[in-house]
Amino acid sequence: MPKKKAIIEFCRVYKQRKTAVFGFVVVVVFFLAAVFAPFIAPHSPREGSGIPFDPPSKEHWLGTNDVGVDIFSELVYSARVSLTVGFVAASAVVIIGSLIGLISGFFGGFLDEFLMRITEIVLVLPRLPLMIVMAAYLGPGMWTIIFVYSVVGWATLARQVRSQVLSVKESDFVEASRAIGASNSHIIISHIMPNVWGVIIANAIMEVMFAILVEAGLSFLGLGDPVHKSWGVMLYFAQIQGAFLLGTWWWIFPPGVCIALLSSSFNFIGTALNDLFGLKLGKR
Repeated sequence: MPKKKAIIEFCRVYKQRKTAVFGFVVVVVFFLAAVFAPFIAPHSPREGSGIPFDPPSKEHWLGTNDVGVDIFSELVYSARVSLTVGFVAASAVVIIGSLIGLISGFFGGFLDEFLMRITEIVLVLPRLPLMIVMAAYLGPGMWTIIFVYSVVGWATLARQVRSQVLSVKESDFVEASRAIGASNSHIIISHIMPNVWGVIIANAIMEVMFAILVEAGLSFLGLGDPVHKSWGVMLYFAQIQGAFLLGTWWWIFPPGVCIALLSSSFNFIGTALNDLFGLKLGKR
């Protein structure tokens, strides 16, 4: 019952954040669009179904691209790739960062020093140039972007989790558990993790946003998957095919709006969770 009341109270407070509710609705809409893309898209996202560079019409709601592919259909299917990269990359970052922060903060000593030195090295590296070099070396692709982001994106979360763990492990209830002979695994699962979940969840939402933006940026530079198109890849092809010069706004504007809208929505949710959990996310 206490957990149920806590969930009800959390939902009540969350609903008071209008931007957070808006963000949640937008994320759900994009997620449903990605899942039910075959039923929503009126045309094939890979085969031409109209005249090249055809402006928006009743048959093609957002017009067509340079080979006559319906842009609305391509946009809906591209949501799958952008969301997949966002969630998978964020999950990898959260797992790596949480484990390193938890181990470092709980056990301390030489292990803490070693892990934090590695973390500091990753933090001071120029992230964007490093990701561009790594992605270019490994070759364009969705999984390349996921791997590249996972390698460089975990350090901030590791520092925050470590800080939270250091605070919690000095608490009276943890000391009491040690006094009665509780094992490290019991203390971590029963006492440490329940007090660290807040920072992990809030950061996980923000990491999805960062991953989506990184994927869009790298894809726009030609490092995305040309077969499984994302919104960033759509913008890349629009750029190399002269859409910016020809003024075919219907090929440029929709994917840009989707990237901005979805990333902003995750930001709204993450910021609200950050405030509700009483945390302070580190600056990027």
